[in-house]
Amino acid sequence: MDTILPFALLCFTSFFTLTNPLGTMPVFLTMTNGLSDDDRKDIVKRATVISFIILMAFTFCGQFLFKFFGISTNGFRIAAGIIILKIGYDMLQARYTNTKLKDEEIKTYANDISITPLSIPMLCGPGAIANGIILMDDADNWTLKLTMVIVIAVVYLLTYIILRLSTRLVKIIGETGNNVMMRLMGLILMVIAVECFVGGVKPILTDIIENAQIHLL
Repeated sequence: MDTILPFALLCFTSFFTLTNPLGTMPVFLTMTNGLSDDDRKDIVKRATVISFIILMAFTFCGQFLFKFFGISTNGFRIAAGIIILKIGYDMLQARYTNTKLKDEEIKTYANDISITPLSIPMLCGPGAIANGIILMDDADNWTLKLTMVIVIAVVYLLTYIILRLSTRLVKIIGETGNNVMMRLMGLILMVIAVECFVGGVKPILTDIIENAQIHLL
């Protein structure tokens, strides 16, 4: 229990921040402007389900991909830390990161926004995928792995609820409140990114120092 609760909290804060349903609300409302409530409901439902499936696929197949392409976990931690740091910095500036959304993507895939860009890359972007692979690698038993799956499911359930209520929430929170929440989430995300980056660099530096000491002896 002492291990599960901190791990579950880390999973929730990181995935909820990377998914960023509150920051996605204004974009979602803009993309679905003129659509009926039923159409919006179908789009949100399809987007959250697709995002969950894709994230689960990458999370459980991540280690296989590492072995197939010869990628080290530590190297991926460093790359993931940089990606998440960039997303967190953009959120800290209260602006949408280019990693999550591009104007040309909205125009190109306007016919099915539930898949792109709403699901990929907004609700399930490279930051969330990288975070999922890293946390699955950290989960050293099936209890933690199951905890992570449950937390991700809860995050996407909350995402579904938030986007379904987006028309009401935007009026309540307002633009200022939305920017404040985005900045707070960005700060949390940057801290997680630094921890991820350090977690990848530390073993590599340790190996370099140990090898150097062996050669000197």
